[in-house]
Amino acid sequence: MTDDILELQKTLVREEQDKIPSGIYHLVCEILVRHTDGTYLLMKRDPTKPLFPNMWEATAGGSALQGESPLECVKRELREETGILTDYFIEVGRVLHQRHQTYYVNYLCHTDVDKESIVLQEGETSAYKWVTAEELRQMSREELATQRIQNFIEELS
Repeated sequence: MTDDILELQKTLVREEQDKIPSGIYHLVCEILVRHTDGTYLLMKRDPTKPLFPNMWEATAGGSALQGESPLECVKRELREETGILTDYFIEVGRVLHQRHQTYYVNYLCHTDVDKESIVLQEGETSAYKWVTAEELRQMSREELATQRIQNFIEELS
């Protein structure tokens, strides 16, 4: 599927929309960050987040801004949420989530960043840690905000 298919025919303004209109999907890009030593970056959601507060997330990411391509979105989201600057991304999957009216584009980012240099985004994340693939696979639904990312870990192993 090409990125031009992702272009919206309608502009949605978050503050003005109670609900996404039927038949419309919003683009969300997620980045799984893998260090060259084989560990994965997890970030703890801020306690003030309405969904999944204080739970660990295996991805950085979020909704695309108007006019952003998926690649532009992942670069921006990764920089905002972690401080990591890179152009090295591998697309690892796309998922259309009917119930949430969301089109997810998932990327893998390999990095050799200093593991202590992660910059958290105020109001989004409150902590971070690096875990092995096995530790990530063992995380429960009570700890990890989305289990879907564990499928990507399995495929990448």
